[in-house]
Amino acid sequence: QVQLVESGGGLVQPGGSLRLSCTASGITLSIYIMAWYRQAPGKQRELVATITSRGSTNYTDSVKGRFTISRDNAKNTVYLQMNSLKPEDTAVYYCNAENAYSRRDFWGQGTQVTVSS
Repeated sequence: QVQLVESGGGLVQPGGSLRLSCTASGITLSIYIMAWYRQAPGKQRELVATITSRGSTNYTDSVKGRFTISRDNAKNTVYLQMNSLKPEDTAVYYCNAENAYSRRDFWGQGTQVTVSS
């Protein structure tokens, strides 16, 4: 059974930092394209950042220079370091794993990030 478990969310003040983690079981992350998505209340889920199996990264414009996605294949874990957080970053953050060959994907259950003073 495949599971993606996110952690690290919480309440933080504007300008603060959080690091999200997503640990996988039942799959080997090294052959998966990993991504973080987020969904704010009343809005559609949006892609935040991706990282390929080779480590190439991509970010949505609103988080460039503030967020960093990384992966540790030995720990079967992907991270999202979020700095200089803004209230508009408030959302539920989801981890996604897409098999680079079959394109089958899996989702985590989400972790809440709230940026507020």
